Amino acid sequence: MTHFHVIAGGKANAAYPNVRRIGAADVVAALRQGLADFWDKPSHYVFLCLVYPVAGLVIARWTSGANMLPLLFPLMSGFALLGPFAALGLYEISRRRELGLDTSWQHALSVRHSPAMPAILVIGVMLVAIFVGWLFTAQELYVGLFRPERPESLWSFFNEIFTTERGWRLILYGNAVGFVFALVVLCTTVIAFPLLLDRDTGVAAAIYTSIKAVATNPIEMVLWGLIVAVLLAAGFALFFAGLAIVIPVLGHTTWHLYRKVVEPAAA
Repeated sequence: MTHFHVIAGGKANAAYPNVRRIGAADVVAALRQGLADFWDKPSHYVFLCLVYPVAGLVIARWTSGANMLPLLFPLMSGFALLGPFAALGLYEISRRRELGLDTSWQHALSVRHSPAMPAILVIGVMLVAIFVGWLFTAQELYVGLFRPERPESLWSFFNEIFTTERGWRLILYGNAVGFVFALVVLCTTVIAFPLLLDRDTGVAAAIYTSIKAVATNPIEMVLWGLIVAVLLAAGFALFFAGLAIVIPVLGHTTWHLYRKVVEPAAA
């Protein structure tokens, strides 16, 4: 019965949430609300998300020092795949601010008491599996084009990538494959985690509702995906430090996007 609860949620016979049709203006409005949540107490959120730029710098150092530079971009782009799960605490802060409750940073950790935590962990494990699959795929793509060769230095690596035909093919194929992985994550989790945090619907309803949200609002969800990609790229461009702002803003925005897409539960 516990396993069934994880899949079907606390109320097995409850109807799946209804999905609204939204417009591009709603996506922009959600982004504004996410910024407002961030600026409400930015010091708390920067503290919470300091791990992201630190992790980014560790990744960059590790891939360079261990001569694993070909995995630098896949590891960095993996932030977009794992981000929906990593932002759980930010959804909780936005939820509490919406209800007029205390939004002190320690409440971000209260998500561990959610009755939907087993379902949240199941989808989190799914995202980790997708992330690992992306790393293996990226590695095989690199080996297929460059063979087992390893770059001698960071400079020679970038020179090989941006000035040779096989380097441009790696960029083209890598981004195409990465887009497929990102699309899978977007379709299955775009509002799954906020939904589970708000209602104990279970894994099946959370994933189904996310897919339905994308199917109902394809242009708007593509716009949201582009916003995520652009902001993450900006965060990386600022030597990862920008992630301390970008990650919490995207997390808060995801909560407000969920509120606009999914109709409230019946009283």
